[in-house]
Amino acid sequence: MANKKKFSIIVFSGDYDKAFAAFTLASGAAALNYEVNLFFTFFGLNIIKKQRGHKGLGDGFLSRFFNFLMGGRNNLPLSRLNFGGLSPILLGGLAKKRNVASVDELIDASIKLGVNLYACETAGVILGLNKDDYIPEIKSVIGVASFLELQEGGQTLFI
Repeated sequence: MANKKKFSIIVFSGDYDKAFAAFTLASGAAALNYEVNLFFTFFGLNIIKKQRGHKGLGDGFLSRFFNFLMGGRNNLPLSRLNFGGLSPILLGGLAKKRNVASVDELIDASIKLGVNLYACETAGVILGLNKDDYIPEIKSVIGVASFLELQEGGQTLFI
């Protein structure tokens, strides 16, 4: 049996439009039978937090404060022209009007298509987060060395 093609994405950004791009690419590649690995680090962890709003997660005051400011998936800013959080709402409305999947729908599709989701151990330690703080579909909390093994032999993007 031939090896599956591999496609991996390092999700560093917690921006709405970049999350949209990452999960569009992930679900598309998975639909074409690629092995897809998404590695969430730093602001990208915001996308996969179980708590979707402003929540003081983490160990210690600074971690809780920083995680509160980041907000969670319901508060992903647009990378340009955010207009105080209004733009993601407007963009989501345009997508819905034109029958394009939302970020939440793309995440659900990716999960159903078998995309592997991983959280960065180092970023989680810095932010005071652990596996219980992430959505249950996170396969594992891993370090860079483990991610490099997973993506070996495939293509990798940094978003």
